[in-house]
Amino acid sequence: MCIKESLRLHPPAVGISRCCTQDIVLPDGRVIPKGVICIISIFGTHHNPSVWPDPEVYDPFRFDPENIKERSPLAFIPFSAGPRNCIGQTFAMTEMKVVLALTLLRFRVLPAGEEPRRKPELILRAEGRLWLRVEPLSAGPQ
Repeated sequence: MCIKESLRLHPPAVGISRCCTQDIVLPDGRVIPKGVICIISIFGTHHNPSVWPDPEVYDPFRFDPENIKERSPLAFIPFSAGPRNCIGQTFAMTEMKVVLALTLLRFRVLPAGEEPRRKPELILRAEGRLWLRVEPLSAGPQ
């Protein structure tokens, strides 16, 4: 839940583009015609207050199984969705879990320096640097 909430707040890619394969009727009746290339803002979707109440607040319980039931599966798309989603999604999620578990087993990780500012490019980055303070949990061998 913590990893997913972190990916919601800071998705690796800020947007994607897709070509409509059929006409899409929007809720207000307007139509996106077949063949049009649409830009989908992953960052915008993940920070939309009509989908995510208090979108700037870090709340891992958004991903509690009971809370997921109420939400569209397309509300959370850090690796895109559908047939053109990220081929490395499963590997990336597994790697994040293993690295996080091994890191937290050995170290305390604390923020250091200023609050990072987002720098949206092709990939979301921190402007300047992202500073962390890492302290060993015990003095013995790891």
